[in-house]
Amino acid sequence: MGSRAVPTPVGSRAVTAPDGRSTARGGLLVIGDVVTDVVARHTKELARGTDTAALIRTLPGGAGANVACWAARSGCSDVRLLARVGADSAAWHREALRRAGVRCLLAVDDEAPTATVVALVDSTAERTFLTDSGAVLRLSPGDWSPSMLDGIGHLHLSGYLLFAATSRATVLLALREARRRRITVSVDPASAGFLAELGVDRFLTAVEGVDLLLPNTDEAHLLTGFTEPADAAVELSLRVPRVVVTLGEGGALLAVSGTVTRRIPAVPVQGAVDSTGAGDAFTGGLLAALLSGADDASAVAAGCRSGAEAVTRVGGRPGP
Repeated sequence: MGSRAVPTPVGSRAVTAPDGRSTARGGLLVIGDVVTDVVARHTKELARGTDTAALIRTLPGGAGANVACWAARSGCSDVRLLARVGADSAAWHREALRRAGVRCLLAVDDEAPTATVVALVDSTAERTFLTDSGAVLRLSPGDWSPSMLDGIGHLHLSGYLLFAATSRATVLLALREARRRRITVSVDPASAGFLAELGVDRFLTAVEGVDLLLPNTDEAHLLTGFTEPADAAVELSLRVPRVVVTLGEGGALLAVSGTVTRRIPAVPVQGAVDSTGAGDAFTGGLLAALLSGADDASAVAAGCRSGAEAVTRVGGRPGP
């Protein structure tokens, strides 16, 4: 098993909201996943049993890591990432995160390799994933320390970690400590496919006490049964105070305590090449804006801008 990650506290100062929770003016801690992405872009239909020409690149990725990198790119000066990686590529991932401005709290696993995702991206920039979770879901309570929240104004949790008992226990420890410290918390459900395997009731129980939920339309539909995103957003916001449902080219819906308050349009994009990580970019941009003191609608608009930039790049990370 890997070593325990211990951060150096940063003296970020939090602002207390009327309900007592800390809100803006602090750092961001992301607990999530680091993944090696193999992105294969093909312009023709996959030819079963033979070759299909493709442009293939191996890149650093992972929903949690991508969110952290986009938050740093969007102006958040103190971004930390807790994740578990295999010893096989820990140094490569650590260096990529460092260059992106993210403080690494990586637990290194000597038994399981770093997670790998093969992303098949078609001519419309839509992607299909093949996922080997590797070390991701082995993130354990021993990798966690409450001191990781010192100086933090917001905690973001990748829903991927809820899909296995060990990593779920770690996430719930962090969530409880954040609530004790009155630090706001957001969750990205991460994957409709894995969410269906976990079960809606188990997921909704796990996210009790969260302040912000960030599903896409498929995840919102699965969590509520409503086909209309607005109806799903309303339903979810009766459980979680703030909900943002991302709609791809349709922008995003913001619902607060049972009411859709805004629909934020998407930013028009010319020359989209890869939608991998667009949702992560949206989340990173949104959280950085919230931590700078932006209101909810302005933060969602900032997320839309980051998402639009992401689809013009191959892979899930921002450029230099």
